[in-house]
Amino acid sequence: MKALVVSLLAAGFLLASGGAEKGEFEKKGFLTTEWCVQNDLFADCRLESYHCGEEGCYRNWLPGEPEKMRLVLYVHDEGTYYYVKPAGVHVSELLEKAANRNEVTIIGKLARDGKTIEASEFKAPPPPKKSFFKGCL
Repeated sequence: MKALVVSLLAAGFLLASGGAEKGEFEKKGFLTTEWCVQNDLFADCRLESYHCGEEGCYRNWLPGEPEKMRLVLYVHDEGTYYYVKPAGVHVSELLEKAANRNEVTIIGKLARDGKTIEASEFKAPPPPKKSFFKGCL
């Protein structure tokens, strides 16, 4: 019985150290742009900030210029945000399924700077259900 317990503990330690060895990092929070977090705009974040970086920037942005968007994951528990660098995830899929959404989980590696997550995958909550307003306006 002791041998079984010891072998189970050893297997658990090996599995735990394997995940740490790979450097997997997982955080859950609100996915938005850096400008929106700095201006305390979460659900009301302007969609143009996903393209050219800030509100009203489309007035000065010319087609062909590089995008200035910086995706971030705001972690409520820590009160801070992490830059999201898509490594194994397509940006279009990330924006379509997780932009301006809470409870988004980003999985990847934490860069050396301690503020950037190199995202290899993500988990987004299901989209909100459609509602039907019945009444008089």
